[in-house]
Amino acid sequence: MSAVLDAAPATTAIAPPRGRGVWSAAWRRLRQDRVGMVSLAVVAVFLVLIVLASLHLVAASWQEERAVPSAPPTFLGSAPPAAKAAGAIPTPQGPPVDISDVDPLAPRYREWADLAARYRTVEKPKAETLAFGADRLGRDVLSKTLKATQTSVFVGLLAALVATAIGTLLGAVAGFFGRWVNDFLEWVYSVFTAIPDILLILSFAVIFGRGIGSVALILAFVGWTGVYRQVRAEFIKHSTREYVRSAEAIGASAASRMFRHILPNVSHVILVRMSLLVVGFIKYEVILSYLGLGVGVDDVSWGTMLAEAQSELILGYWWQLAAATAFMAVFVTAFSLMTDALRDALDPRLRGLG
Repeated sequence: MSAVLDAAPATTAIAPPRGRGVWSAAWRRLRQDRVGMVSLAVVAVFLVLIVLASLHLVAASWQEERAVPSAPPTFLGSAPPAAKAAGAIPTPQGPPVDISDVDPLAPRYREWADLAARYRTVEKPKAETLAFGADRLGRDVLSKTLKATQTSVFVGLLAALVATAIGTLLGAVAGFFGRWVNDFLEWVYSVFTAIPDILLILSFAVIFGRGIGSVALILAFVGWTGVYRQVRAEFIKHSTREYVRSAEAIGASAASRMFRHILPNVSHVILVRMSLLVVGFIKYEVILSYLGLGVGVDDVSWGTMLAEAQSELILGYWWQLAAATAFMAVFVTAFSLMTDALRDALDPRLRGLG
């Protein structure tokens, strides 16, 4: 009997397969979404442009007058003659008029012109056309749009991140602990929502002044309420679920239950709300810049470009409006599609299908 036991092959204990983490499973599902990956690549390109512009590697000379005023895009051909571009009025046909009878200084004009020509410096010839055209001052619209993209996207993302962090933290605390904490935060929420957002934004803008950082903080202080309300409801719902009760039974702390167990399961809701904030904050930045309460005078954003393009559009110069609108539409659309893909990847009801 002992010989049989000695001849039996030794068995090795096999560890059970380790479950896939929440974030690794979400990344696996996201890679299977082609639209989501393309949108992620587009957003990544915009972020790279922002970094390059911040390092002055792209659009560093956007304020230089590189072309004649309102030079058209290259595919429209060269700019009109300087006289036409300046709006010169042709002299009506008729007999010559002796201007000295009207202006006694007319005989000195030629002398002064020759004297000024001796001290005239040689200027670099300006281009008559650019790839995306030029604005009314002759600045490259493409460089200007890239710089404006840096400002607007940075303001929108920074304000959305700060507002999402504030709303998530306060909503998690109110929904998880409840009682007097919930009552106090609900009172704060009611105070902020009792006043229209645009009035709060304009009031804070007058107090804090202009600037990229000021605009981002103003939008964050106003926009956290929607995130707070939704996160609070999700935490109230999840705090009584079985997996949270099980974590409490094995000794998990309140912070661990809030941010390690509940937060990953409501992250898809937070991401959707943040994407809406980014789009909304970019629009608010346009409004503030149009009213002169947005970015500084030395900065440029999509809002200032659209404000300048209004007067140019009347004269038929549409390329600055088209460039700012195209960049804004591409980024907003890609960011929204990317967030939808992330929401589907993080949705706990869809994880089992990945």
